[in-house]
Amino acid sequence: MPEETTHTPVTAFMLVKTTPEWLALTVEERVHAFTTEVVPVVRARTAGVRSRFYDTEFYSARVTDVWVWEADDHHAYQLLVDALRETPFWDRYFEVVDLLVGTENGYARTYGVDAVTTLST
Repeated sequence: MPEETTHTPVTAFMLVKTTPEWLALTVEERVHAFTTEVVPVVRARTAGVRSRFYDTEFYSARVTDVWVWEADDHHAYQLLVDALRETPFWDRYFEVVDLLVGTENGYARTYGVDAVTTLST
């Protein structure tokens, strides 16, 4: 029987904390730094990734922001992290506090059952 290759979408919750260097920049300088030093590298070295960014500093002292990345597969996610590590984002502008990586409703795919834990009311 031929081996079937499946690609499981990956979601990564990247918990970060701003650094004093980042906070010393004005808002305009932050936008410029991000759009010229981080975004071009991510766009050039990745495919199949999407992101959302959440401010959390008013609720947490340990983590100031959560960056949610969705990647088409594990390789796309790996390329993303490799790209980010080669920019000032990683450990210069932000400290990466934790990475929580998973697949949405992975148990349902594994066991062939409905995703009963995904709710909408």
